[in-house]
Parts: sequence; structure tokens; C-alpha cells
Amino acid sequence: MPVKMNQSVVVLLLLLFLGLMLVCVSEASVHEYKGDKFVSKGNAFVVHAGSEGIYSSFSDAHVNETAANNGDSYIRFEKITFRRSIDNSNFSSGLIQALVFEVEDRETIGGSAYGGQRAVCCTADLSKLGVCTQGEVIHRPSTKDPSWPQVFGIKFEVDEVEATLPSNSIQITKTGMYNLYFIHCDLNLKDLVVEGKSIWKNPTGYLPGRMAPLMNFYGFMSLAFVILGLFWFSQYARFWREVLHLQNCITLVITLGMFEMALWYFEYAEFNETGVRPMGITAWAVTFGTVKRTVARVIILMVAMGYGVVRPTLGGLTSKVIMLGGTFFLASEVLELVENVGAVSDLSGKARLFLVLPVAILDAFFILWIFTSLSSTLNKLQARRMMTKLDIYRKFTNALAVAVIVSVGWICYELYFKSNDIYNEKWQNAWIIPAFWQILSFSLLCVICALWAPSQNSMRYEARLLPQFFVSSILLSPFPFYAVASIFYIFSGVSSEMHSSMHPVITEIRLALLAHIRNHGAEKDNI
Repeated sequence: MPVKMNQSVVVLLLLLFLGLMLVCVSEASVHEYKGDKFVSKGNAFVVHAGSEGIYSSFSDAHVNETAANNGDSYIRFEKITFRRSIDNSNFSSGLIQALVFEVEDRETIGGSAYGGQRAVCCTADLSKLGVCTQGEVIHRPSTKDPSWPQVFGIKFEVDEVEATLPSNSIQITKTGMYNLYFIHCDLNLKDLVVEGKSIWKNPTGYLPGRMAPLMNFYGFMSLAFVILGLFWFSQYARFWREVLHLQNCITLVITLGMFEMALWYFEYAEFNETGVRPMGITAWAVTFGTVKRTVARVIILMVAMGYGVVRPTLGGLTSKVIMLGGTFFLASEVLELVENVGAVSDLSGKARLFLVLPVAILDAFFILWIFTSLSSTLNKLQARRMMTKLDIYRKFTNALAVAVIVSVGWICYELYFKSNDIYNEKWQNAWIIPAFWQILSFSLLCVICALWAPSQNSMRYEARLLPQFFVSSILLSPFPFYAVASIFYIFSGVSSEMHSSMHPVITEIRLALLAHIRNHGAEKDNI
């Protein structure tokens, strides 16, 4: 009872949390700054204001149209305001600059005198060389386009507390990963903060370039789940009298997958249309996905243990399986919420590196437990000569082994990809990494659906252990007569429909009993 109470409390808290999220929204391609403080980097003070992959404007872009997919690409400043305290307003400041550059032009930012340490702000030595103005950001024109990087500056006059950049829109004519930084070099502006927002737009909408292909991907995945669902539910409807508990769990996973893919698609579609990422839809999509992954892992573990095949229940392992599943759900939910809800830039935060470790450890534990249990189950099936089930389990084991090998290979590729893409220059291909995991899990689900699809033999396969179970109970009972009488009573009370479906089971019980009696008689003759 306490366990159920605790689970109910957790569910209620989660629903309350998600309900509160439904009334909130998070700015995404609209990067909003709410009193962001400048951080010291070398000899400069910096605010990283955004990084996104942006495709170049279409040649036939309708700039005057207000539609999100008008083919126009830009970065626009709106009410970018810098504030300083009244106590520090009795002097005129140096320039506060907004610096926009494409990642390939990063070497044009900063410099050093006589091969010394690289600096962002112009020093006295560099100023003497005539390459920059002291107190301003060092930048040189790009060799590919002299008009880049784009630099805008403003400064405080005496007694001014606020300084606002003029609204400006930068047209994007070249596809690339663009970065926006607010930088100043004045040591007297340590308490400076920035407010306002910048709007980043791609030709087809407000989705950041790395995320844009995922909208179409989730559309295709939604269609794939619908096709799988039609197959599975048609089989479920045809053989609903023969459905096993395991098949009910698979039905739940397919349903959760449908909702997850649909929610992700609508989340990206609304994000692309409005430039504002809906936290409610994102949180629901994350939660459905986390529940689906948790249930799928628990189901695979239960199947590996032989639940319903070589054992009628999990016995004392039930609490351990639930504990592992619950821990995995919490760790995955936190990771996905941090990574997706309110995500702004085309960059992965440091928090993800910290949160991904528990999920990876739990996944490894799942894999070890699954294959250990599979080995034990295969041995039991072979010893009991259950050849049909043994064949299914061998195919299932092979599919899991292939999935694990492919997963390890893909993880190695992902590490290689990220280690060689420090500046996110390969952002156009980054969407393939999360998409692959969705395809792999969907493929494994298809294999499971093919192996355990509802059929007229489903119940008979599950019940084949019953003859041995009943015989063992009878033989170990101190009152065999009452055990046999109880079994007879149970089967005599079933309906005619149930009797027809259970007829193979009854026959096997009889044969098992006869075989034991014969063997027992033969042993007596030998004695």
C-alpha cells in the first residue's frame, strides 16, 4: 500500500507540473535577454546572445510578406537595452558592441601583439600598431565578404543609466552557423546588464537550422507509427480473446509512440510558425517519449526473464524491475526536459553532459540484466524442449544483439562527430543523430511486433507451462486427491468458449500426468 501511495503522489505532482507548464511559453528563435550579466573573458566582458544555423534567403524571397515561410532570412534586434547602476553613471563609457559573425570568420575576431596572448579587446600595443582602436573589439573584414562581421556599437553619456541599440535587421545571404555576442572592454561597467530580444529567422520559418529537418522527420515517423498501429490493432481486434498481457504492453508502447511523434511534429510546426516554443507541448512530448522508452525497456527485460513463458510471475524480482524502471524514468525525464524545454540555441549545454551520465549507466544496467536473463531463459527452453518458443527467443536475442552492436557503433560515431565539430560547423547534419535513435527503437519495436503479434495460438503458447506447473503442484501437494479435484472443478466450471480455447492445455495436462505415472511405474518395475 505505501508503494502505491508514493507512486500516486509522484504521478499527481508530475501532472501538476505539466499543467502549470501549459500556461507558459518559452522564447526560442526569439532570443530574449532578461537582465543578463556580462562575464569576464580574457580582457573583455561578454554575453553570448545566441548561436543558430541559418540558411540563406531564397532568391525570390517575399521580404514584405509577414508569413513565416516567405523565404527571407535575417537576425533582427528589438529593443536591445543596456543598463548600469546610478552609482556608476557619472562618467561616459567606452563602446558596448554587438558582434554578429559566421563561424568560419571566427579568426577575424581578436588579435595579439608580437605573437603574444590573443585578446578580444584592443590593447595599447595593438593600438600603437594602428590595427585597432583601444577599448574596442578587434575585428577584421572577412576575406569572403568584406561587409562581415557585422558590428554595432553604443555608449553611455554622463549620467545616462540606459543605452539602447537602434532596431536593426541583418539580412542573411550565406548559409552558415551565426553567433551573436554583446561585448564591452570598460572595467568601470562591471555591473552592466542587457535586456531586450533578437529574432532569428530561416527561409521556411523560425525553427533553428539544426531543428528544421526534424519537423519533416517527425511527420514521417508519425505516419510510420500509424501504419504499424494499423497492423497491430487489426491483429489485436481479430484475436482479442487470445491476447496476452505482454501484447497489451506492446499495444501501450505503440500508442505512446503515436502520441510522442504527433506531439513532436506539432511542437516543431508551432515553433516554426510563431518563433515561440510552446513549453506545454514540449513537456508533454518529452514525457510521452520518456514513458515509452521506460515501458519498452521494462517489457524487454520481462520478456528476457521469461515472464509468461517459463515463469507465471516475476516473483521477488518485481520490485527490483519497478525500481529500475522508475529510476530510469526520472533520470531520462530530467535530461530531456533540460535539453528540450526552453532550448534556444543550436548548442548543447554543459548540463546535458552531467545529466546524460546517469541515463547511460542505467541503460548499461538494463542491457546487462536483459542478456543475462535471456541466457537463462534460452537454457530453460532448450531443457524443456519448447522448440517453437526457443526459435522465437533466438530471433529476439539476435535482434537485440544487432541493436546493441549498432547502438555502440553509433555512439562511437556520435563522439567522433562532436569531438571534430567544436564550433558546430556541421550543424546541417546534426539532426541525423537524434533521428537515428528514433529509427533504431522503432525498428526494434517492429521486430517485437512481428515475433509476438496476436494470433490464434497466442494463448496456447503462453499456457504451455501450465501442464508442468499443475503436475508439479499435484505431486508436491500433501493431499494429491484434493489438488486433482480442485483442477477438475476449475475446468468443469469454465464456459464452452473458454473450454475450446483451453482444450490444448487440458490435453497437455493429461498427457503430462500420464507420462509421469508411466515413468513412476517404470521406476517401480526396475526396483
